[in-house]
Amino acid sequence: MISINSCKKPLSFSTENLSFSQDTVIFDTVFTTIGSVTKKFKIYNNSNKTVKIEGMELMGGASSSFRINIDGASGTQFAPVELEGKDSLFVFVEVTLDPNNAANPMVIEDRIRFRTNGKDQFVELVAWGQDAYFHYSYISQGIFDLNEGVWPNDKPHVIYGAAIVDSAKALIIPAGTEIYLHKNALLYVYKGSLDIQGTLGNEVTFQGDRLEAFYDDVAGQYYGIYFSKALPSSIDYAIIKNGTSGIHLYGEAPSNTSYTLQVSNTIIQNNASYGLFIFSGAKVKAENCIIAKNGIHSLLVLEGGDFNFNNCHLLGYGTGGNSAAAVGISNYYSNQQTQTTTIASINEGTITNSIIYGNVDHEIAIDTISDVAITLNFDFQYNLIKSETIFSSPIFNPTNNIWNSEPLFIDVNSYDFHYSSTSPMIDSAGPMSTPSDIEGNGRAIPDIGAYAY
Repeated sequence: MISINSCKKPLSFSTENLSFSQDTVIFDTVFTTIGSVTKKFKIYNNSNKTVKIEGMELMGGASSSFRINIDGASGTQFAPVELEGKDSLFVFVEVTLDPNNAANPMVIEDRIRFRTNGKDQFVELVAWGQDAYFHYSYISQGIFDLNEGVWPNDKPHVIYGAAIVDSAKALIIPAGTEIYLHKNALLYVYKGSLDIQGTLGNEVTFQGDRLEAFYDDVAGQYYGIYFSKALPSSIDYAIIKNGTSGIHLYGEAPSNTSYTLQVSNTIIQNNASYGLFIFSGAKVKAENCIIAKNGIHSLLVLEGGDFNFNNCHLLGYGTGGNSAAAVGISNYYSNQQTQTTTIASINEGTITNSIIYGNVDHEIAIDTISDVAITLNFDFQYNLIKSETIFSSPIFNPTNNIWNSEPLFIDVNSYDFHYSSTSPMIDSAGPMSTPSDIEGNGRAIPDIGAYAY
């Protein structure tokens, strides 16, 4: 017996890690009152050998809205478990919250950590925090939230991952709709069309899904609205704030004969990178818009595309460390990975009756490459422009553009871009002005920008 015991070898554990029946557990719109729902997932050991789970932990601890039970034991931290080869464990998850509590974030999250062989693996826990319409796309699992028709506006819409308008489909978002987007989420229009129908005083709003006061002016909380080769679309009376790239357009549908997007009476502000980004041939017309205090550019045109901005505020004042000119325009794009440069035309590059201003010395930057097959057609008239260099190029009308005069806004820090009574923008616009401003006021003698004094 002594001989037999002395020859016994220690148990050899598998060096492989775990797999899970799902890597995200979502509790959806079943929550309309205080309640608790139970969901489950399985932990698998796909190895032939026993695997030692060194630790299991609910990361939010005792303060978490979630509760978990692993192999019959409840808690937040669990002792090591040996899971035999080809065996599995059940994990049960519950959540208790008041989804009608307006102080809750729109999306409540936690995660369970599993450690094997020194490696941490996580299962995400997600619960919708309020009664709302939820849009959820998870591409790696083949889940696509496809949208068309009219979104109801009787309660908020929350986008987690992406809400998609697919090819040849059309989505209408009526006045008063509130849209909240989770981290990195976007409204993605792919070869379809979007029609946002806000009205004065009943705008359509886009913002992050964190409702605490701290997040009121935090940029980069979600991505934005992305148009990819879209059919003709329109946005009227929207507020798009605190994203990464408020509106991003890539190309347009080959069948388009007019603008990819017409946007009017809209405020796009405090986005981490760009307010409005036109890339690779997209075409945009904008009137009575305020695009301000975005991290890099308020308007960026890259690798060509057409634009026509009239009676707009195109403002810098970005707080990010990468703040650049309010308006950046280029007809080419250099791909560092492929070491290639693509050049395209700008057939219509028009900015009229607008203010281009901010806190850097040059608030407009134009960088183009000429080619015999390329068209560059610019026209800048009746604008107030801040630029250390006063351009003599004929694209800037020498008689009606105002250079480097202080616009005398009421309060830049609080986003109040109305004018004081002595502002040089008053009565300085040209005949192409819109008949009324972003607030519905008539323009008897038109002023530069989105507001009439």
